Amino acid sequence: MTVAEAKTLSPLVEELQAKRAESQAGGGPDRVKKQKEKNRHTARERLDILLDPGSFRELDAFVQHRISDFGMDKKKQLSDSVVTGWGTINGRLVYVFSQDFTVIGGSLGEAHARKIVKVMEMALKTGAPVIGLNDSGGARIQEGVFSLAGYADIFLRNTLSSGVIPQISAIMGPCAGGAVYSPALTDFILMVKDTSYMYITGPDVVKSVTHEDVTHEQLGGASVHASKSGVCHLVADDEQQALLLIRELMSYLPQNNMEDPPFVATTDDPLRADAELDTLVPENPNKPYDVKEVIQHIVDDGIFFEIHENYAANIVVGFARLGGHSVGIVANQPMVLAGVLDIDASEKSARFVRYCDAFNIPIITLVDVPGYLPGTSQEYGGIIKSGAKLLYAYCEATVPKLTVTLRKSYGGAYCVMNSRHLRGDLNLAWPTAEIAVMGADGAVSIIFRREIETASDPVAKKAELTAAYKEKLASPYPAAAEGYIDDIIEPRETRARLINALEVFINKRDSNPARKHGNIPL
Repeated sequence: MTVAEAKTLSPLVEELQAKRAESQAGGGPDRVKKQKEKNRHTARERLDILLDPGSFRELDAFVQHRISDFGMDKKKQLSDSVVTGWGTINGRLVYVFSQDFTVIGGSLGEAHARKIVKVMEMALKTGAPVIGLNDSGGARIQEGVFSLAGYADIFLRNTLSSGVIPQISAIMGPCAGGAVYSPALTDFILMVKDTSYMYITGPDVVKSVTHEDVTHEQLGGASVHASKSGVCHLVADDEQQALLLIRELMSYLPQNNMEDPPFVATTDDPLRADAELDTLVPENPNKPYDVKEVIQHIVDDGIFFEIHENYAANIVVGFARLGGHSVGIVANQPMVLAGVLDIDASEKSARFVRYCDAFNIPIITLVDVPGYLPGTSQEYGGIIKSGAKLLYAYCEATVPKLTVTLRKSYGGAYCVMNSRHLRGDLNLAWPTAEIAVMGADGAVSIIFRREIETASDPVAKKAELTAAYKEKLASPYPAAAEGYIDDIIEPRETRARLINALEVFINKRDSNPARKHGNIPL
């Protein structure tokens, strides 16, 4: 390039640099200051934390909205109210959008929506995850139906991407009205304590319609959605932790549904036999224990990435590694409601099983379930339908499915918790396993009711019959005799046996009948 050419280009380069600086300035110093006062980062700072250093490549930095009515001609800002592009997490490509609350409250208009749709379509074409950082006042009212159309365009891409590429949403501020449906259509939602909230209608509308006085936090805060509604999968103490949790979550997930999840070599011995497992399950079948301890003794380095920790805690789901392989774990939790299946637990685990199956993540099921929770509230709430969702999810799943029965496995819950009859690939049991239609006490009370009532000592007679029933039916051996349990193992062998099975079934092929889609009982 000649000196003359350089001089000619210089003003153009200066103009570019000035416009880029304007684009990156967001809503200006005053609005950025207000954002900071609320303990919230700017849209670009969040991307700096989320992505590998220097990997972000921005798209549409010079896009502006086209509206001039209602004073909007004075509110034009380069990049509008969302930052979009791609970058990497641990060297792996991801597409991102980060809403900018400092620009028109992060509101979504036509230009904003077009930017998000563009990166979503790119992600789908290239087979890479999409991560959305939500911080928006909702639809841009000044743009009317164009805002609504923008939301609908995004919802469609969320749906078309479902089960094809991972989609993760972090709620970093407000997310209200129609805006909540895009995160709801994605795979995982993270929220931040005290600074993020989600709801269909805000406190003012709720008060005017139902006369309830609620705060933003009470109506749609992180704790509410993490424990009561189940909308939120992970809760962070602050924004930085939320973004780092996304990075950790990504380490268990493949780029798309055509790839396997990443293998991470471990120094944890695959043949490690943990003697503590031999005594972890109490001899008294009515005494609880923490199934998370079982998980930690089995998985690589004791690391378990739990999902939905505070929702339906009677079942535990999450990601871990076994011999370096990423796996999804579903486990009944005897510490909560004796590990019984209810509406929330069934739906929580069904969704997790379907996610793992969609993205080629083997499923490990640890069973200790006394059955389904009885009662009118469960029946009226549709436990039949919810229980069928979990049954459907396991039946439909074609990834390697390994089951270990730790203790109780009663009635219909035995069938549902990935029994061999649902195409379970390897079904193991500990010697403490009790596989039967129901518990020995209840079974004996029904089968031998008259004998017990007419006995000279009903209590002793019942104890005698109960012991006989346990020996004959409430153990793993009758199921093993029929081949429904493939092997009965010492608890300390569990890790080695599961890792071996993962290696054996790594090339497993299974399929479902050709169809447009099934009709899961929603």
